[in-house]
Order: sequence, then structure tokens, then C-alpha cells
Amino acid sequence: MATQKKILILDDEAQFLELCQELLSTLPAQPEVRTASSGAHAIALLEAEPYSLLLTDLRMPNMDGFQVLAIVRRRFPALRTVVMSGVTEDEYRNRAYAMGIDLYLEKPKTAQDIKMFVDCVESLLLREETGGFRGVQSKTITDIVQMESLSQSSVTLKFTNGPFVGKIWLVNGDLMDAEVGELTGEDAFKKIISWKSGTFESLPGDPTHERRIMNSVQGLLLDSAQMLDEMAAGEVPGSGGEKARTTSPLAELSRHPGVEFVVTTAFGKGKEFEHFGCDTPDKTAAWAANTAERFNQLGERIRAGTLQWVATSGSQRNAGLAVKAERVLCAGFQRGRTSGQIQETLKKMAAQWAS
Repeated sequence: MATQKKILILDDEAQFLELCQELLSTLPAQPEVRTASSGAHAIALLEAEPYSLLLTDLRMPNMDGFQVLAIVRRRFPALRTVVMSGVTEDEYRNRAYAMGIDLYLEKPKTAQDIKMFVDCVESLLLREETGGFRGVQSKTITDIVQMESLSQSSVTLKFTNGPFVGKIWLVNGDLMDAEVGELTGEDAFKKIISWKSGTFESLPGDPTHERRIMNSVQGLLLDSAQMLDEMAAGEVPGSGGEKARTTSPLAELSRHPGVEFVVTTAFGKGKEFEHFGCDTPDKTAAWAANTAERFNQLGERIRAGTLQWVATSGSQRNAGLAVKAERVLCAGFQRGRTSGQIQETLKKMAAQWAS
């Protein structure tokens, strides 16, 4: 049986501690959530038993968050750390990242902020500690880009891999550009994503930087992952006797903002399906077909016609369905997307799918 994960939250505001403890206790991993209102108490708890994750404020009396992080890095180097602060200045953010934290988030103020906060913590708990970039404990470039996008950051990410230096620009979580050597845009982004280790720096954002990447973060990450998988399998484009890489139509659909995966299938059990970026495509395809059929049956009973599209929400992510003839398109969306955003994206995806 897996060991229960433990989270420690450090903040001098009692109400914020109670809110975080309540929110994180309901995560699917069912972590044990402890709280501390002072740096000294937090260090004592960390020394008493192992924790998976520390969330800390920065501005606190006596021992502030930076002092706590400095002690944590020396005594508990494997502990994942997240800063939750009302401080928005780049100076504090960059200093915290330089100390090796995993993520810097502003304290949530809205329902959407709370969803983003919970999703970020859940993702950190599920990450396996496998190599990564110095400066962000045991994380890959994909992890870093996803987290910055999810937290809607405006930041310039600088990666160094031996003699090579690459930069990725994000503005409000949207991917703007990438650069390494003479490469720019998507080509540079895919080159940087292929790096397995090196050093990492978080630099101030540049809202005026020219946009050369028009695809969504998730879509481009999925496309890059497919490229890396094919390269690992020896399917290198342009090499003699090996298969050339082609872009999947579903990969193109996944480029829409907020889309995490795409599955298409026919009505009925056991039908063939296609997918891109889905961890459990067989179960997702079966659910999509069954859900679409039931909506069609309901439409017949109430004389409302057949299903065109529907948006659903769940504890893990949101999903949307679109129907064309006897086939169903199912798309998974980031949890922060609203029903209106899902509807608009589904309409665009359905039109592209039908063409």
C-alpha cells in the first residue's frame, strides 16, 4: 500500500491556513495536511517526520519565508516547495526561484484562482522525482512550462544545456516565443523541450516580445512529446529506411487553448477509436460513446433532436463532446476553463474535425 503523502502549510494568517487545509484535504491523493503559523514550528514539524510538499508564505514575523527556504534547502533537499504569497514583485519571485522552489503562486482571490491552486498542488504530488533541471527540484522542462502556464505567469524561462542557451517567453500563461541559437518559434521550443538536464533560471517577463508561436501550450507540448517518442523509437524524419513523421489530425485539434487530450470514436461498445494525449483512451472512448448515445435517446423522448455538443465538469478536469453522424469527438480541458470557453473551443474543433 502506498505511503500517505504529507503536506505542510506555513502562514501566519489563520484563515488562510484553514482554507488551504480544507481544500487540499479533498485531493484524490488524500494527503495528510498539517499547518504551522511560524517558521520555527514548521522546521520542527519537518524534522519530526518526512513531508512530500511544503507551501510557505514569504512575509512573516521573526523568521520569514526566505529564511525557512534556506534552511529547508540545506536540511531537506528532496522536499518539494511552493511559495504562496501576496507579493507580486519580480524581485521576490526571482529570488524564490533562485533558491530552488518548484512553483511561485499568488494567494488565490477568486474561484478560478482556487481551482488553479488545487490543480498545481495535485500535479506536484503526482510528479515522480526523475532527474531534471537544477534550480527546480527534479523537474523537466515540460513540468516547468506547464506549471508556469497553469499559473498564468508572465515570465522568461532560461535553460542552459552545456554550451547551449535557450529561452522560452510566456505572457499571462500563453506561449509567445522560444529561441536557441539561430532557431526561433516552434522549432526552438521543440529543441529546448528535448533537453533532459541542465540549469534553469526564471527571468522577468517581457510583454512586448514579438509573438512567433500561435499554438496553445498544451497542444505544442503534446506535439513535442509525440516527436520525442518517435525519435526514441528510431522514427527520425528524413533518415533512410525509417518512417517519416507526420502530424496527426488529432494533434492539430489538441492545439486549441486549454485542450489536454482528444479522443474520437464511433457509437456502440467495442468500436475502434483514435486518440492523442489521453492516458486511458479505451475508457474515455467508451464513456464518450455511451454518454452521446444516452443524450440522443433523451433527445428523442423529449423531441429535442440529436446531440450536437455538451460540456461536462469533474474533480480532475473538464470535458466536452461533439457529435458528427455516428461518431463522437471527446476533448479534455484544463480544469480552469469555463463552460463558455469550452463551448467556443468545441465549436472550432468540431468544424475542423468535420472538414
